[in-house]
Amino acid sequence: MQIAADHRGTYVRQEHLSPTRVQLVYDIPLAELIYDFFDKLKSSTRGYGTLNYDISGYKSSDLVKLRILVNTKEVDALTTIVHKDHAERRGRSAIKKMRKEIPRHQFEIALQAAIGSRIIARETITAFRKDVTAKCYGGDVSRKRKLLEKQKEGKRRMRQIGNVDIPQKAFLAVLGDDGEDTKVGTRRGEAPACAPPRRTIR
Repeated sequence: MQIAADHRGTYVRQEHLSPTRVQLVYDIPLAELIYDFFDKLKSSTRGYGTLNYDISGYKSSDLVKLRILVNTKEVDALTTIVHKDHAERRGRSAIKKMRKEIPRHQFEIALQAAIGSRIIARETITAFRKDVTAKCYGGDVSRKRKLLEKQKEGKRRMRQIGNVDIPQKAFLAVLGDDGEDTKVGTRRGEAPACAPPRRTIR
């Protein structure tokens, strides 16, 4: 019942079919069923729960387009249509998963979730650090400052023209069920046949 409520379900009725079986009837948006409802149902009932559904009709809803941006570039494959009330939670969850999967680069990478022009969540992948002043022994402090400024300018230029390599497992982590490996027909660490390819954001 909690899973149904979390997926915008509206309670209809409850029927006790036997001393050990109960049937719950809810009105749930189809988009919520497709996303991860069945996986959570199987997990919470240890495989004993079953799901049957019928299309009851079409209803209007307050939906928004959730965009995922990597280094200020939109990733079309991760763009989703979600309910306005769940958009911020979905956006934060998506970029947190991506932050764990995308490797560090020579420049800082910004991961953002946006609705229209409004940024609702942000995570940052820090750049590799190199001590460019390691070979400076003594001398005026302006020498070290000059090297640090040169490094800063180089990283800024790389951030503008650099490529961000997004591995396949980053897509799977975002599209998966809260990071849990509950997909039917796959083993841990194994990608399904329809998984999106590796991408590079320029």
